Amino acid sequence: TLSLTTCSRTSGAKSCLHAAEPQEGGLPEIPFVTKTIESDRSNDLMIGEDAGTFNINNEEWGKLGERGWFTFSAAVGTIMTAVIVLWVYHPTGYSDDFIYALENIAGGNPHIVTLIFGIIFPIVHSGLASLRPLGEKVVGARTWRVIFAFPSLCLAYSWITYFIAHAHDGIEFYDLSHNPTAHSIAWTINFLSFFFLYPSVFNLKEVAAVEKPTLHLWETGMIRITRHPQFVGQGMWSAAHLAMVGTSFTALTMALLVGHHAFACWNGDRRYYAEHGEKFLQVKERTSIVPFQAIIEGRQVLPDDYYKELLRGPYLVIAIGTLGAYFAHPYMQAGSALAKNAGLYPGGI
Repeated sequence: TLSLTTCSRTSGAKSCLHAAEPQEGGLPEIPFVTKTIESDRSNDLMIGEDAGTFNINNEEWGKLGERGWFTFSAAVGTIMTAVIVLWVYHPTGYSDDFIYALENIAGGNPHIVTLIFGIIFPIVHSGLASLRPLGEKVVGARTWRVIFAFPSLCLAYSWITYFIAHAHDGIEFYDLSHNPTAHSIAWTINFLSFFFLYPSVFNLKEVAAVEKPTLHLWETGMIRITRHPQFVGQGMWSAAHLAMVGTSFTALTMALLVGHHAFACWNGDRRYYAEHGEKFLQVKERTSIVPFQAIIEGRQVLPDDYYKELLRGPYLVIAIGTLGAYFAHPYMQAGSALAKNAGLYPGGI
């Protein structure tokens, strides 16, 4: 095998990255992209997992029913088809009936509708997450993941489309959506916010219940910066959108989203303690919810090669996906307008 080696010297220590041509039947190993380069974890407790690790040569398509990417694709295709048929598509789904019911309750006031969303979604999403230990005992981990994911996806779709369609409703304090400087700042913050996804999201096969879902205890990556990165990311995303569109409707919706994630910090810590006990308390002592707080206080020490924990394949996928979502904004807006203007098709399948 031909090996390509690049070496550098940091603080007197020599470190090398090896990029090897593939073994027979394998794929090329590209440092950071297709194969994780581990950081120095000598100062870690080593009781939590290393986040975002990836080696493309450990992955395989497999056969249907096996724990490979073919089964993953089939599982994702099945659940998304179910969401579209049973919820999104008005003639067969119930999203239009649901929105119609909420608007009737709210008397047509979009503020009250988004407030109801802000109450229902946390109850369903965080409630089912909290019931996970009991639910997994009854139906198993994979089935419970589907039970958890389906209503969460349906409600998320409806709330997102409703927000896009009504973002400019209510009292308008300002509108910087057409200001190039404000747009550039907001775009940058939005882009960075997606790098604060919780590391468990990277385990796509667990997300799709192809592999048994597990409540992982992470110790590296963004967890060193903040123990609840998704709360921070949601705050960044919400602040950027509110900076662009300063309406009372957008302000209320953003406050509800951040409020839910703030609650999830407490609820997440509670769930982790129930699952991992003393190990979680040790990780908690070395981390913080407020970004960089534990580092400033000296409770968390970043390794000299910390960059290796961020230059990993999953983050490249996030970057590409975030750019794709940005360029898809006109289609999102068109889809939300279509859902709003299509009217009510009573009932479904």
